[in-house]
Amino acid sequence: QVQLVESGGGLVQAGVSLRLSCAASGRTFSNYAMGWFRQAPGKDREFVAAISWSGGSTYYADSVKGRFTISRDNARNTVYLQMNNLKPEDTAVYYCAAGPVTTYPVGGYDYWGQGTQVTVSS
Repeated sequence: QVQLVESGGGLVQAGVSLRLSCAASGRTFSNYAMGWFRQAPGKDREFVAAISWSGGSTYYADSVKGRFTISRDNARNTVYLQMNNLKPEDTAVYYCAAGPVTTYPVGGYDYWGQGTQVTVSS
C-alpha cells in the first residue's frame, strides 16, 4: 500500500503561481511512477502530468504544457506540481497518484490521494 496526501491548494487570482505537494508513505516511493490529475465539477478526472520513477521522464497534458512542471524528490518521498500563470479553467480538485509505469489513463494508477482544491478567479 502507498498512502498519498496532497497539499498546497487554495484560492488564487488568474496569473499567479501555486505549488502542490504530494507526500507518500508506505511502500518504496522511488519504485513508482507518479501522476497528477484533476477533476472539475461535472467533468471526468483528467490527466495533468506524470513523472517516471527516476524523474528522468516527464509528460504533460497539452492544456498545461509550458505552464506546469512536475518534479519529485525521492529522498523526501514527495512529488510536486509547480503551476504558473494559472487560469480560471485550471479550477479543479487536484489528485496525485502512484502506479507501476508512467502513463496517461486514470486506470493506470493504483493509489490515489484525497485531492486538494485549486480555485482560480478571473
